[in-house]
Amino acid sequence: MESPRTVESGSRSSGRTSVIESIRGCTLAGARIHKEELRRRITMPEYVRVAMREAIQTKDLDSVKRHFDSTHSEGAEQAEPPESPLVVFINSKSGGRHGPELKARLEELMGEEQVFDLQAVKPHEFVQYGLSCLEKFAGLGDICAKEIREKLRIVVAGGDGTVGWVLGCLGELHAMGREPVPPTGIVPLGTGNDLSRSFGWGGSFPFNWKSAIKRILDRVTSAPLCRLDSWKLVISMPAGEELEAPHSLKSVEDSTLDQELEIEGPLPEKQSYYEGVFYNYFSIGMDAQVAYGFHHLRNEKPYLAQGPLSNKLIYSGYSCKQGWFFTPCSSDPGLRGLKNILRIYVKKVNSSKWDQIPVPSSVRSIVALNLPSYGSGRNPWGHLKPDYLEKRGFVEATADDGLLEIFGLKQGWHASMVMVELISAKHIAQASAIRFELRGGEWKEGYMQMDGEPWKQPMDKEFSTFIEIKRVPFQSVMIHGDT
Repeated sequence: MESPRTVESGSRSSGRTSVIESIRGCTLAGARIHKEELRRRITMPEYVRVAMREAIQTKDLDSVKRHFDSTHSEGAEQAEPPESPLVVFINSKSGGRHGPELKARLEELMGEEQVFDLQAVKPHEFVQYGLSCLEKFAGLGDICAKEIREKLRIVVAGGDGTVGWVLGCLGELHAMGREPVPPTGIVPLGTGNDLSRSFGWGGSFPFNWKSAIKRILDRVTSAPLCRLDSWKLVISMPAGEELEAPHSLKSVEDSTLDQELEIEGPLPEKQSYYEGVFYNYFSIGMDAQVAYGFHHLRNEKPYLAQGPLSNKLIYSGYSCKQGWFFTPCSSDPGLRGLKNILRIYVKKVNSSKWDQIPVPSSVRSIVALNLPSYGSGRNPWGHLKPDYLEKRGFVEATADDGLLEIFGLKQGWHASMVMVELISAKHIAQASAIRFELRGGEWKEGYMQMDGEPWKQPMDKEFSTFIEIKRVPFQSVMIHGDT
């Protein structure tokens, strides 16, 4: 397994070298990869590909027995499993005009039934019917399908949101006892691509992508595996207020907060609950407010956002317009800091008890970060020296250490200095579990975001809203691209 240190060190350089990586895609680095040889190693037998596709399209596994009988009749030669079977999920709307072209290129390099456009096939459908098709073949005695299921690796071509969507659906295999869970590699098609950077797949789509994609698929077949923590978020809020939840948050009938941490003050008669999972970060405050405004602007005027570069330019301009740099958030400057509305409780490193920690008065955004890559490859937590780690009771941060790094951003100028890595963010805590408690007072709403999906959070004057974060018991299995 890839060591956590290697995972972090790969992400340190990735934030600064995405352009170099793209240019490198134009070179002839490494041995030439022959198209037909690659295809032979990754393509499943036709009867398996067709049966999987049919099961997914019909949402029915009844046809598997028919396919098995037709290929396992007496005297029929049994198919050999490929050396390194792959399945690719592609968000054809990501990557600008490259999405559809990349899909066609992938279909040239393997059976087209192994390439799933997420506009047509959702990852949970693949888990429910595609993988179940392989498992049913194996149950009937098909050795080829059994080996494919055991050796299968996944490639996700998309941004961080797409990768997280696929990882979440694959994670359901743990709960169902359907192991092994296929490991996942990444082709970066998004704007930030922090998951891709963290696991050695680079921060941008290569310029010479038609040849680069062969190298990526070849690397996926043999690259080492490592682990990634994921985090479950629960929102408990007074009922009656409508929450326009992003895709990553789902309304649930009931949920419970950790009973070891007693809630002070009264609770409303009725509460609403939402749950979600994140892989990179959760944040509260001004950064989420800027992201919320940017997303609405982009939805209203999609012609402004034609690619990663234009997205970043518009986002920067919107940050200034929102006033993170120049104007107060409200008529009362004393209300600008999150300290007025927020309490933070954490379980610290090697501790099982909850502690309340102070909210710095100057902080206007608070981020709970899982990866060593944030905001297109930056590391706002910083590369901390051993003496400082020991003094603060911290440990070196990695993507699989069971901890979140909690830091604060002040005004926009401070955030800008942090994001160019001239200074570190305001270190607040490292935690294995977090509870945020918000009460509005003169604030009627706050802003939050989770892995790039922002929302406006209603707040009540009388009753608190709680956001609790705990690690998901199992870890995602990732393929590390730096070999």
